[in-house]
Amino acid sequence: MSVENNVADKVIEIITREQHLAPGVVKLESTFAELGIDSLDAVNILFALESEFKIDIPDAVAQNMKGVQQAVDSLKRVLEGKDISDLVAMAKGDAQASAS
Repeated sequence: MSVENNVADKVIEIITREQHLAPGVVKLESTFAELGIDSLDAVNILFALESEFKIDIPDAVAQNMKGVQQAVDSLKRVLEGKDISDLVAMAKGDAQASAS
């Protein structure tokens, strides 16, 4: 099983558990809005993901996660030690665009 599948399965498992959803409801293509995940739920999911993977996800990146696939992609990059400055910049740019 690839790292991608392991990460995806674990993210789906954590979201399912944290949101008390039935198995099979959470899919890679699900958006947080579709799953009824609000900002407080997202914080709880973020803490669970950080705890499970023993990593720190920058707030700017976390705030920009809007769906399961996006969370998986961001997590994989952090786990693989890849540069995520573009994600941080994009998130900050989106936040600034939203504020204006």
